[in-house]
Amino acid sequence: MTKNNRLFWDNRFSSEEYIYGKEPNEYLKEQLTNLKPGRILFAAEGEGRNAVFAATQSWNVVAFDISEIGRKKALQLAASMGVYIDYHVTDVTDSDFPLESFDALALIYAHFPENTRREYHRKLANFVKKDGFILLEGFSESHQTQQKENPKAGGPKNKEMLYNLEELKEDFKDFEFILFEETTTELNEGDYHVGKANVIRILAKK
Repeated sequence: MTKNNRLFWDNRFSSEEYIYGKEPNEYLKEQLTNLKPGRILFAAEGEGRNAVFAATQSWNVVAFDISEIGRKKALQLAASMGVYIDYHVTDVTDSDFPLESFDALALIYAHFPENTRREYHRKLANFVKKDGFILLEGFSESHQTQQKENPKAGGPKNKEMLYNLEELKEDFKDFEFILFEETTTELNEGDYHVGKANVIRILAKK
């Protein structure tokens, strides 16, 4: 992990409030309730709102992020909800989970640089069991139009970190796509995801 990136997220998560809120992402919430609970991995999980929700739904949750402060807040949230999550401080490069050991992988606004994105996605995909699932929601390249109109919509400012469907289809080429779309949604996630957003949503089975 780069020191600057870690410091950026430690600083962003340093306030007492949960900057993306405590409620789960609506797309994740909808999809998880339709899947049989098992073991799930959350990458770049930040303050833990999605991982904690999954744990309340009887999922066995493992999560990671580069921010120690994010982990601390996630564990506090889990304790307040009476659930347990296994949360690691690491990045994708150093993540070391057994291959094919998860029933699902959640990538909720987990944006990676273009030069490492495919490598990271394929590594994470290898942690998923046969017949396991990937759940992804992230900002699309067209989201830049929403950012210009409303800076509070959030998302990476660097277009290379935004996603497009064809690249993601190639990243996860070993999966069957059940849902594969770009759409506009209204976000209300803390202070940093507010308003209209152009997003990509994927539900895929290995």
